Amino acid sequence: MSARTLVLLRHAKAETPGELPDFDRQLTDRGRADAGAAGAWLAAQSLLPDVVVCSPATRTRQTWHAVAVALGAAAAPEVRYEDGLYAGGRTEVIDLLRALPDSVGTVLVVGHNPTVSDVSILLRPDGHVVTEGLKTAGLAVHRTEASWSLTEPGSMPLVAEHTARA
Repeated sequence: MSARTLVLLRHAKAETPGELPDFDRQLTDRGRADAGAAGAWLAAQSLLPDVVVCSPATRTRQTWHAVAVALGAAAAPEVRYEDGLYAGGRTEVIDLLRALPDSVGTVLVVGHNPTVSDVSILLRPDGHVVTEGLKTAGLAVHRTEASWSLTEPGSMPLVAEHTARA
């Protein structure tokens, strides 16, 4: 069995809450640029997703779109928009990972804090204490040899972290 790779991406910088509902907040210009930088970093690291699981909120969809543009033709993943990534927490993310078929080598999860940071911390086997979570356009890369169905706390070491800035 080959390694499974999980890439967690916190959405890029979004507008401050205002008149629009939270779900509809859009990326700022900086956020769009940083999301593109996240995609360029993923491409440079050869972290090309087979599946993308994305929150349906506007800012996460825009983050994924900018990442996809930066990845270009190198990646043609299946993209799933999951309500649980917006409304849920770490349990919903773990359940989504457990449901992935083992034919999926790399999955990119595009979501929100505190959930994406919580999942990254939860999966680390070393009990590493983290005082701050992922920043906007922050990426956490975890890897395991185990089946996706065996995803549980402490089961997936962190192998890389990156904060994308244009």
